[in-house]
Parts: sequence; C-alpha cells; structure tokens
Amino acid sequence: MLLLVSLCLGLAGCSKPLPEQALRDTIGQLQEAAIKKDSGAFFEHFAEDFSGSDGLDRDNFRRYVQLIWLQHKDIGVNMGPLDVKLMEDRATVNFTLALSGGQGLMPAQGQIYQVQTGWRLEGDDWILLSATWKPTL
Repeated sequence: MLLLVSLCLGLAGCSKPLPEQALRDTIGQLQEAAIKKDSGAFFEHFAEDFSGSDGLDRDNFRRYVQLIWLQHKDIGVNMGPLDVKLMEDRATVNFTLALSGGQGLMPAQGQIYQVQTGWRLEGDDWILLSATWKPTL
C-alpha cells in the first residue's frame, strides 16, 4: 500500500502544470530573460506573426528591445498582478508593467505601462501572439 501511495505522489509531482500555471510560468521566464537581456530566451515564446503596439512585428520589436538593452546597463522589470483569462487554447493576460533602466543602483529612466497580451497554446507551450501597451504616467 505504501508503495502505491508513493508511486501516485511521485507521478503527481512529475505531471505538467495546469494551463494557467504554465502561462504564468512562461511570463515569469520572459521577465527573467528581459532582466538578463537574454534575447534568445525572451523571444522564444513570441509567435512568428506577433503584433505589437504601433504596428511592431516580431523583428521590429526585437530590434526595439535590443536597442533599449544597449542603452541601459541595468534593466528593471516589475509586473503587477496578472489578470489571466483562459479560453481553451487561447488566453489573454493584462497587467501593469514598470520598466526602468540605468547604470547602477538608481535608474536613470522609468515608465509604467498598462499591458494587454494575447496567447495561444501550442502543444505544452504558450506562445505570445500580441501585446499592446500604453504609458500610464
């Protein structure tokens, strides 16, 4: 009996996360990649046909992000609570985002945005389809 319980607990520990938790984990990975300025890890979750604010496609958004990373030695990325809405293999996630950049302890620049994102589940991976953002300050 103890063996059966151990086996069940072991299998439960190896199961994949629920879709919402997997999406939250993906967003956390994006945040970490942005702070580390890891372009490969950051853009691996972007759809080829990604669309962003002001008509930015994936390649133009990549160039925009890399320019920001070059301008600032340190990047700060702080996200407010995620408002997740799941619709089978699609999702929207809205949140407040505070970005800062500078050369050390005190950021030289900062901005707060209201962000709306659209996601698609492909296999076990969430892929970012769209993002719109507008400054709130």
